[in-house]
Amino acid sequence: MSNDYLVRGVAFDGMVRIMAVRSTDTVAEAQRRHNTWPVVSAALGRSMTAGVMMGAMLKGEEKITIKIEGDGPIGPMIIDSNAKGEVRGFVTNPHVHFDLNTQGKLDVRAGVGSTGTLTIVKDLGLREMFSGQTEIVSGEIAEDFTYYFATSEQVPSSVGLGVLVNPDNTVLAAGGFILQLMPGCEEEVIAFIEQRLNQIEPVSKMIEKGLTPEEIVQAVVDEDNVTILDRMPVAFTCQCSKERFSDAIAGLGNDEIQAMITEDGGAEAQCHFCLQTYDFSKEELEALLHD
Repeated sequence: MSNDYLVRGVAFDGMVRIMAVRSTDTVAEAQRRHNTWPVVSAALGRSMTAGVMMGAMLKGEEKITIKIEGDGPIGPMIIDSNAKGEVRGFVTNPHVHFDLNTQGKLDVRAGVGSTGTLTIVKDLGLREMFSGQTEIVSGEIAEDFTYYFATSEQVPSSVGLGVLVNPDNTVLAAGGFILQLMPGCEEEVIAFIEQRLNQIEPVSKMIEKGLTPEEIVQAVVDEDNVTILDRMPVAFTCQCSKERFSDAIAGLGNDEIQAMITEDGGAEAQCHFCLQTYDFSKEELEALLHD
């Protein structure tokens, strides 16, 4: 059972929008399922944390898919999330390791790479998908999302993301915040926020100390200035099912299905996101053929 949750709030009479999340259990679930090593846990965990907050900006049945494709050895990462606090993610190469960087931190940039693309696809239930793409500017993930918001969505933003990993590779703490300036935000508010952002501790430190998402929001904008609007549970959730894989196999065509029956006497399908496997017997495949 996940204890993770996200809060949304506004500050300075609606001139600033802010959200923060505790994603420790969510990232830990991804680490367990994919057996990621520390650098990869940090990269995937930061990306999923940003993803679940971007999902929370959507409504109803809307969904978002994020692809981070850098030139580093971990390869592409894919994150799916929705407006209900559900998120899932996978990484191409979970077993990548580097020594700590010069700041004594996990070298996420070396894993992700410092050139490549961040692609966001939003399914808003319309005929056309909304798609935006920006360059990777640092490979540290938070700066890359900050750049995406400023460039692709023209919303001045600050994104803070953190993942701390235990010596045994499990996840100790994870979380983040996204702060966005609304149109007409006054100069003194901007100056105040810039000053606060320079003073606050890293997000992972705040979560390690036990700060709640509400307290992270207050640390960023000062408690006197913020109104918390709502909170929402967050969890690693996969929407895969045997029915979905059955539909996918049916879409391969009769020749392909017949080959599975003749050559393999059945089929096994595995979900990239949660690594759940689904077995299809010869009889089940024959039933698909007849359908």
